[in-house]
Amino acid sequence: MMSRRLFVKQMLAILTLMSGGALTASQIWNGASDTYTETKSGGNHSQQPEARTASSDLSVPVLSFFLLSDLHISAADSVFDGRLHLALKDISKFESDVDTIVLGGDLTDFGRESEYKRLQSILHEYKLPPLYGNMGNHDYYDIWLNAKGAFSTETMPNGKTDAMSRERFMRFIGYKDKPYHEVWIKGVHLIMLSQETYVQETPEVGEGAWYSDEQLAWFEETMKAHKDGRPAFVFIHQPLPEPGTDGGTHRLIRAKRFRAILEPYINVFVLSGHSHRNFVGEDHYNRQNTFHWFNNASVGKTRPVPGQSGTPVQGMYVQVYPHEVVIRGREFSTRTWIEEAHWKVPLLPGKST
Repeated sequence: MMSRRLFVKQMLAILTLMSGGALTASQIWNGASDTYTETKSGGNHSQQPEARTASSDLSVPVLSFFLLSDLHISAADSVFDGRLHLALKDISKFESDVDTIVLGGDLTDFGRESEYKRLQSILHEYKLPPLYGNMGNHDYYDIWLNAKGAFSTETMPNGKTDAMSRERFMRFIGYKDKPYHEVWIKGVHLIMLSQETYVQETPEVGEGAWYSDEQLAWFEETMKAHKDGRPAFVFIHQPLPEPGTDGGTHRLIRAKRFRAILEPYINVFVLSGHSHRNFVGEDHYNRQNTFHWFNNASVGKTRPVPGQSGTPVQGMYVQVYPHEVVIRGREFSTRTWIEEAHWKVPLLPGKST
């Protein structure tokens, strides 16, 4: 439930817009003069983009991007290739701008080199904007496969390591040092967090997402750029547990620390995947946190719902405006918007810089 304090802040922001048109520079987040500012993963931060006053045209998005979660590209089953093709055909001919695409974990079904090559081959068929991403639990699954490619729990890790899985992911996505990363695009900050270990190295994590002290310290330092209230988009794979708790398998494990890092900041959006939940008939916007948490559906394995025809192939489209963020669910198989998945979140006024 939204707190009274947060409700009042949002209403003040809306009233300011209604009474005075565009917000002043001290009331609205600042954009950036550059388009892309690359940063190194693993704790080396780039210089902040030079601030400028955000556009007074509230009808024009500052940044638009797609989040494609849970592709599950498999060397053993080409059905997931076809679902990704549906998404990319739609995106490559989209009626609105797409400045970047984020791949939100479980890019592959088993994290094999052959699956990354297959994914790369599919992506190369389309003219796409820059891609970023983070790791999911399935991207570590190669340890379950024996030399013949058969699933073998008895012989796990089958001569393989979690480190090998991380290296394959980083090689594919283009990260040099760590599987987590940050980038500024048109003055909007995208932060990709990745689980750093799986059951070969740390059996107790199960299917949960473990973030190291190093990654969390990097995340805490990265968030300091948002003291002025500029929006931040944080990408995780596994969802969060209940507030006030740490997670276990299929959840973000060090969730109390994660929430504590984000607590001082406004206009933070956390986007997760993993659950394969269908946008139809479900609310994917969790309002129980100090930040806005949205759970994405899946390109490869969105669960069907009763009465829904065809195979769902779904993703999330995000538009960042000077005064609000608009998030919509997309059904790629029919190239249509999903009515239940349409949210507008006002941005709260921050400090001037």
